[in-house]
Amino acid sequence: MATSPPRSDDKSDERGLAHQRALMVERHVAARGIIDERVLKAMREVPRHRFVPQNVAAKAYGSGALPIGFKQTISQPYIVAKMIELLELKGTEKVLEIGTGTGYQAVVLSKLCAKVFSIERVNELALKASEIFRELKIHNASVKVFDGTYGWSDQAPFDRIIVAAAAPEVPEPLVQQLARTGRMIIPIGPEGRQRLARVIRVGTGIKIEDCGSAEFVPLVGKFGWPG
Repeated sequence: MATSPPRSDDKSDERGLAHQRALMVERHVAARGIIDERVLKAMREVPRHRFVPQNVAAKAYGSGALPIGFKQTISQPYIVAKMIELLELKGTEKVLEIGTGTGYQAVVLSKLCAKVFSIERVNELALKASEIFRELKIHNASVKVFDGTYGWSDQAPFDRIIVAAAAPEVPEPLVQQLARTGRMIIPIGPEGRQRLARVIRVGTGIKIEDCGSAEFVPLVGKFGWPG
């Protein structure tokens, strides 16, 4: 049975949303120094309004973080772009994400690497992320409910790890699951004094680079903060 073509107002809505995304990237991402064109392109494509509750969807293409329920947030566009740019993805990597939320960052990552494995500790958020992955036909990202500080050992090693919550220190299981020459981006420190760290695997050890201030919800788990 043939489906009806989209109504003209649907096409108009899509054009309007695409324009809002382009402005978001221009004003709140590129203007703040993000230069990786692959990251900018991915963020122009991913419909951020789909990942937030209806009551804040009108703010989806602004500069700020937004609440997604369960005391969690979707990070501001700039920090998503900055963290992903620091990963230096080429397109072939296997990436572990800790803190799926509703899946926005995972979908951006899915356009920039080979495979995304994402862990979320709140079941309702993980279910929402899975639903959006299906709706957007994202086939190279998967999510599971678990304590993300343990990592995802049966899929390790990972070329890149990205952590969307702040830990007291770099969780040792994540270091162990980082591939040789792999890198991890993780905020570290208590609320109000967080720093964004880039952890680079060097032989059997690691090198940590300070990449500026950050503001994230706490990473709760066995190797994070107590719940």
